[in-house]
Amino acid sequence: MSNEVPPQAEAVIRTIAMPADTNPAGDIFGGWLMAQMDLAAGSAAARRAKGRCATIAVDGMVFLRPVAIGDEVSLYATLLSVGRTSMKIHVEAWRRSRDSEDRYKVTEATFTFVAIDAKGQPRPVG
Repeated sequence: MSNEVPPQAEAVIRTIAMPADTNPAGDIFGGWLMAQMDLAAGSAAARRAKGRCATIAVDGMVFLRPVAIGDEVSLYATLLSVGRTSMKIHVEAWRRSRDSEDRYKVTEATFTFVAIDAKGQPRPVG
């Protein structure tokens, strides 16, 4: 196993990188990975806010390693802070090759969400 240790929390999302998710070079497209991270953060935000939320910012994403077709991608979300209408959620993306137990961090970023009402207006997180 690698020296890297994923978060102890349960993954919010686990998915498999598929051929349709690749860029022209054959690597998993960074936009696909960012979308998976946004889904994980959005799930955590909706649970905390008990309702609809919208992504308003993503800070500090750096791709550390590539993701290959067939890799299992696990996404871990941690609530960092809660304001009146907003939340900051840190997401780590980890990969595991389908034929190995070694896990490696692929990227991480902090997502900011705002809780919104049915009309799309900010509302208290609650």
